Amino acid sequence: MLRMFDIQGAKLRDQNVDPDNVRSAMSSAVWIDAHEPTDEEREQLNTFLRAELPESDDVEEIEFSARYFLDSAGIHVHSLFLSPTEGRHSTTTVAFILQDKRLLTLRDGELADFRLLRMRARRGQVQAHSPQDLLITMFEQKVENLADVLEDIHRKLEDVSHTVLEDDDADLEDAIDRLAKLEDSNGKIRLCLMDTQRSISFLQRHLREHFELQETAREIKRDVDTLMSHTAFLFDKINFLMDSTQGFINIEQNQIIKTFSIAAVIFLPPTVVASFYGMNFEFIPGLHWEWGYLTGTLVMVISAIAPLWYFKRKDWL
Repeated sequence: MLRMFDIQGAKLRDQNVDPDNVRSAMSSAVWIDAHEPTDEEREQLNTFLRAELPESDDVEEIEFSARYFLDSAGIHVHSLFLSPTEGRHSTTTVAFILQDKRLLTLRDGELADFRLLRMRARRGQVQAHSPQDLLITMFEQKVENLADVLEDIHRKLEDVSHTVLEDDDADLEDAIDRLAKLEDSNGKIRLCLMDTQRSISFLQRHLREHFELQETAREIKRDVDTLMSHTAFLFDKINFLMDSTQGFINIEQNQIIKTFSIAAVIFLPPTVVASFYGMNFEFIPGLHWEWGYLTGTLVMVISAIAPLWYFKRKDWL
């Protein structure tokens, strides 16, 4: 799907594209957003740009030279964006092609950052004077959204912390599962922040003539540095809670094993006494004794109580 945007009065505006006049819309558009384009739409873009659009496999390359480069089509930046899927977070790479008069984005999957930008554009809340300004604005909004997700992770981590450290009836296995998801999301956010840091540094080198954007880029990098420190703090807290949870699980398991061990020790002496009277010999001392049954029972009870009393005295129970 192709979406076209232009700038009217320093505000980003959504265009209504006529399917029969797509090329004209491309010519006037400042931003062309190609969301999962069809083969026909890719061909239209290739013809218009006079260049070959990158394929999905090329976009996912991790080498610096494959993600940030300059060619005849313009400045290429392939940047990671956070994408929530079924209660978890994943990353999606967006390919940016920046030209003098337009910005092209090529992506797979729906992203919250782009959905929010379209909504703000319809309300006239996105200020931009050029494609370069718009690209920096996108990265600025990306960092803001990552900060919001980090705040949400921190709140969830506080809930897990209360569950693990203060709730005596907590489901610790569920807590481990929640911590694993939070650790995974925090790692994805850190990956996006590191990628944004490299993207902004690359753009700063190639947009030196746009002095008004340099200060914004520096502010974005400062925000990224702050958020990177916050992700490191969250990693430390997650690891602490994970170790604490596993420690509490080990304590519970040890208590269960301790209970079985004490029970085995308590019932061992009565079992020894009873085994004497369970032997199949014809002549056993006291076998015909009138008080033998009661005496044997009493001996077994005393032999069971004695270890229990000893454990209590030693504060092992």
